[in-house]
Amino acid sequence: MSKRVELISELVPQVKVIALISNPKDAKAERMIQAAQEAGRAKKVRVHVLNASTEAEIDAAFATLVQMQAGALIVGTEPFLISRRDQLVALAARYGVPAIYGAGDFGAAGGLISYAPSLRAAFRQLGVYAAKILNGAKPADLPVEQPALFELVVNLKTATALGLTVPPSILARADEVIE
Repeated sequence: MSKRVELISELVPQVKVIALISNPKDAKAERMIQAAQEAGRAKKVRVHVLNASTEAEIDAAFATLVQMQAGALIVGTEPFLISRRDQLVALAARYGVPAIYGAGDFGAAGGLISYAPSLRAAFRQLGVYAAKILNGAKPADLPVEQPALFELVVNLKTATALGLTVPPSILARADEVIE
């Protein structure tokens, strides 16, 4: 989450308020919110949380985002929000808000920027674990691992539509640039 705050702040350096759409029903939401707010304090930006656990609440969150004059948006990584990809990307375009997402396929769907664990690496890790279990390892004896490889995707078409110039420092780090 702190990397997402850093990236959106670098992409929109004049931003003073960032909105974070989060699903309060998700077990990891509170940790994600705390991490975003800590990262915001370090970047000297305010992070306001907008809760959304239904399609209607997502729509309402965007209306609130405009009222609070948020200059950027972070979309949480909860499964419900990821499943609403098309709605979130369309609303970000309609409201003209630069947004960063926590799933890589948002860029291909028209999202501005995403920073997310590599699915290819996660599936490879899953295969290694499956092989260990099939070879007799007990699942309870295997360590829990966090994603180690993340991918940065930037959509230049969306940046142009929003009137943004993507800094070379972000482009240089991007794993995929959609033109």
